[in-house]
Amino acid sequence: MLDQGYGAVTFRSVANAAGVAAGLVQYYFPSLDDLFVAVLRSATDRLIADLQRATESDQPLRGAWAYANNAAGTALLMEFMALANHRSAVRAVIGEGGERVRQALLTTIRSRWAAYGLDENTLPPAAVLFLLSCIPRMIYLEESLGTVTGHAEATALVERFLDQVEPPTA
Repeated sequence: MLDQGYGAVTFRSVANAAGVAAGLVQYYFPSLDDLFVAVLRSATDRLIADLQRATESDQPLRGAWAYANNAAGTALLMEFMALANHRSAVRAVIGEGGERVRQALLTTIRSRWAAYGLDENTLPPAAVLFLLSCIPRMIYLEESLGTVTGHAEATALVERFLDQVEPPTA
C-alpha cells in the first residue's frame, strides 16, 4: 500500500504477499472493506499497546511526539485516509481508532499535567496532544508537496516546550 497506493491492494496482491491462495484471503475477508477494517483494527490495538508502553515512561509527551513523527506511520495513515474518502466503512474505523489512540494518550498525559506545572484550563492537555499529533503530519503532507516554510520553526517550538516540561534525559 505504501509503495503503490491503496488502489493496488487486491485479493491477489495480498495473497501473493502472504504466500497463500487468493481464495483463502477472500474466504476470511469477503470484501476488501472487510480486509481493510481488520487491518486497521489490529494495527490500532497494537499501536495503543505500544503507545501505552512508551508513555508509561517519565516522558509521555516525548513518546507522543516521537509517535507522531514516525514518517512511515504517517505515510500509511495518509494512504488510509485517501482510501477512506471512497469507503465509508474504512472512514468510520479510522475515526474510531483515532479516538481510541487519542484517549489512551490523553489519560496518561492528563495524569501528569499538574506535575508539569501546567494549568488544564489555560493549556488543555487535549489541545496540546492534538498539536503534537497534527504538526508532524501536516509537515509530512506539506513537504510532499514542496512547502516547507515554518516547519523548522514549528518543530523547534514544540521541542522547546518539551524541554521545559520534560527535560531531555540523555
